[in-house]
Amino acid sequence: MVTDELTGNAISLEKDLQWFYDVVNARLSIHFKLNGQKPDIFELTPPEIDPNGSRYENFIHHYQLSFAERFVLLLALVPHVKPELLDVFFQKNLNLERGHTEFGGIQGSHHGGFIPTGETAMFILAGDNLQARFSLHHLFDGKHFFSNHNILKLESVNPEEPFLSGVINISREFLDFFTIGEIRKPNFSADFPARLIDTDLDWEDLVLENNVIRQINEIKSWMEHGHKLMDDWGLRKKLRPGYRALFYGPPGTGKTMTACLLGKATGRDVYKIDLSMIVSKYIGETEKNLGKVFDQAEHKQWILFFDEADALFGKRTNVEDAHDRHANQEVSYLLQRIENFDGIIILASNLKSNMDEAFSRRFESIINFQLPKPAERIKIWKNGISPKSHLEAGVDLRQVAQKYELSGGCIMNVIRYVSLQALSRNSSELLLDDIETGIKKEFLKEGKTV
Repeated sequence: MVTDELTGNAISLEKDLQWFYDVVNARLSIHFKLNGQKPDIFELTPPEIDPNGSRYENFIHHYQLSFAERFVLLLALVPHVKPELLDVFFQKNLNLERGHTEFGGIQGSHHGGFIPTGETAMFILAGDNLQARFSLHHLFDGKHFFSNHNILKLESVNPEEPFLSGVINISREFLDFFTIGEIRKPNFSADFPARLIDTDLDWEDLVLENNVIRQINEIKSWMEHGHKLMDDWGLRKKLRPGYRALFYGPPGTGKTMTACLLGKATGRDVYKIDLSMIVSKYIGETEKNLGKVFDQAEHKQWILFFDEADALFGKRTNVEDAHDRHANQEVSYLLQRIENFDGIIILASNLKSNMDEAFSRRFESIINFQLPKPAERIKIWKNGISPKSHLEAGVDLRQVAQKYELSGGCIMNVIRYVSLQALSRNSSELLLDDIETGIKKEFLKEGKTV
């Protein structure tokens, strides 16, 4: 937590919250015709900002927020920072013995205060002026930067209800940014079914064919220079945003490790998507779950890693019933999301043929991670064994590497087993018998025999 940022945000928000309070009171006075003629709310000038001030002020300056945009941003923030400012909307309509419909808003299951909706924003900013109301709808349009940059949005409502009855929800990232001054990494949850993954290893620990390394470097080059290509070279209008790659090959060949190393090399977070929490048998739920991930990842420069991606992006059957028709709709949604995503998407699969052709055509890179050849296997064996251990006399690692076709992940599993066996004997000597037993265990996992 950066104390200076926290303090700066608090001071800036205190000034804006006073302005917010004045605007709300002015609207209510006008609406109920209280205390004589009140000025139009837009005559209540918002506080001046310092472009080099707090992060909250920097944001307002960067986006050049209009009166209405600045107010809606505050309306989304108030329940989190000063909820009592909205208590005035709990007053009853005495004629109906219930709340005022025009105020909008809901009361949450845990939060005791008034939670504003789009209708609340329209009432305060437009009153009963329909033209003004209609002109403000763009604030909650999917094309507005509020939505595009995952700053705030109207939550969806039932189809038969007015869309403005949705709650105005500010993203957790920007709530953190405007309060404590830093963006905390999202926690794994139903709302964000992805885990942050990393590695302590380096590129020299990754043993792959030269052709594969070259293709990986092409992805790394995009990650380092893609913004210049799109903006400085003016290709944003001609190229799709982001980058999509397919890694395919047997388990243990370095697909996940490569994703982690790309993130490590370019300073990007890598999130592994938990497909068990994404894929649902219920219509519309898979899209909804995936949408939560993409919405939070937008404009974050993250790498989204889909392991065993066949479950989500695999081949579809022919359309024979309503379920198959929905599957095709689901494919269309997934295609749209991966095509419009401005970050890096890496899909991993055991077999390229498992992937739906509609997705395969849209990858910028398709990389085959093959089982390592003998020369590569000996490197993995030598790199993996601890320098604090030693091989039993007569053990020829080259012969072991030549004889047994194992993935890098399997070799490391054998090294783990052999090393633990040595430690259990209070020894640092790695025995050939243990190596061969460890290899047999790995073969049995795959239904093979030595």
